[in-house]
Amino acid sequence: MNGARKCIGKTDPDGTESSAGGNAPAFCIWGDQMNLAGCDIVVIGAGVAGLTAAQALAHSGAQITVLEQAAGLENVGAGIQISPNGAAVLHRLGLAEALDAASMRAQAVDMCDGYSGNRLIRLDVARPNTPEGYSFIHRADLIALLYNGAVQAGADIQFSQKIDSIDVSGRRPRLMTATGATHTPRLVIGADGLHSRLRAALTGPGAPFFTGQVAWRAVIPSQPTADAFAEVHMGEGRHLVSYPLRGGTQRNIVAVEERGEWAAEGWSHRDDPAALRAAFARFSPRVQGWLDAVDEVHLWGLFRHPVARHWWKALPDGAAAILGDAAHPMLPFLAQGANMALEDAAMLAAHLGAHDTIAAGLASWQNDRAPRVTRVIHASTRNAQAFHLAGWRRDGAHLGLRLIGRLAPRLMTRRFDWLYGYDVRDF
Repeated sequence: MNGARKCIGKTDPDGTESSAGGNAPAFCIWGDQMNLAGCDIVVIGAGVAGLTAAQALAHSGAQITVLEQAAGLENVGAGIQISPNGAAVLHRLGLAEALDAASMRAQAVDMCDGYSGNRLIRLDVARPNTPEGYSFIHRADLIALLYNGAVQAGADIQFSQKIDSIDVSGRRPRLMTATGATHTPRLVIGADGLHSRLRAALTGPGAPFFTGQVAWRAVIPSQPTADAFAEVHMGEGRHLVSYPLRGGTQRNIVAVEERGEWAAEGWSHRDDPAALRAAFARFSPRVQGWLDAVDEVHLWGLFRHPVARHWWKALPDGAAAILGDAAHPMLPFLAQGANMALEDAAMLAAHLGAHDTIAAGLASWQNDRAPRVTRVIHASTRNAQAFHLAGWRRDGAHLGLRLIGRLAPRLMTRRFDWLYGYDVRDF
């Protein structure tokens, strides 16, 4: 994009931008900046996408209100992997130190045979060309640091604000909450997840379909450790991913099984741990040891939602937009859901700041983001297929991984340079 570089945040004495770090915001935009000072923006949802957008836009001078239906921050959820492309956003927002304090810096990902437990290949994710690193963090800890960043940037975050209705047919967006409060901002941003009320208002009802896969998620206690390795244990029609959290005092488990039986969407549905253990009964003793420690587990069906055709709508005196899972829900086979939400939010602020109207900024933003998230979705689908191979295809693929691990171990990680090397600072 043409235009002068403009940074919001910390600068060195010579006027150049300093490296992001500490608590100082350092979010940059390029081009002729639209004046966002005082622009009234309402963000629906205080999740990863919503809080990141709130902070980035607040740094741009906008007046931000976040409406969250929960009563407050809760210690719920499980592990999230923050890859370098997502970490670059957090660094850019001045949250580098907070991320380091709340997460474990990953050393590698081990791809393993699920039945024997033998490692097939080790993927080095702590590479010199990705200085932001690859981290494991509990979702509640990520939300907490994003919340603190948004509040410090000046965002007004209001809890217990369930959205009762949304109207995007008038001159401005109109929202009414269950408490009777009415909001008519210049811009409303839907960061309200899979079942987004704003997406439905913009695009109509969706038609997701069951993929034939279900996932269990659990967090178990563990012995503290500084070692941070993710392990992917692959079997026929199923796989299990595990990595440490919170200094190794906890271990995150995500287990996926192909099945014809439908399960409800959403990761808050409880299941019997015995069902999880039965599904992975043939896996290695290492996996069995983890599963024996599971006393609470959640199960959800994996549904594929299409990428929304329209992420935004211009109104006579305002606009509406959706981002993150509201615009492009992701299956968990590439660990990019949170990272795409971080990217979406940062780039939304950048594009709005680089155009002279909200509509132009939103159009540019979707044109920039849609091809990338679509590519990520396709790569995630390929991962799911590779993890669940059976018979001679599985034997051949595992032999190939062993050979690559011995002869060219960095070849596998370089396949994802297009993903992990993406940096919002390059906009």
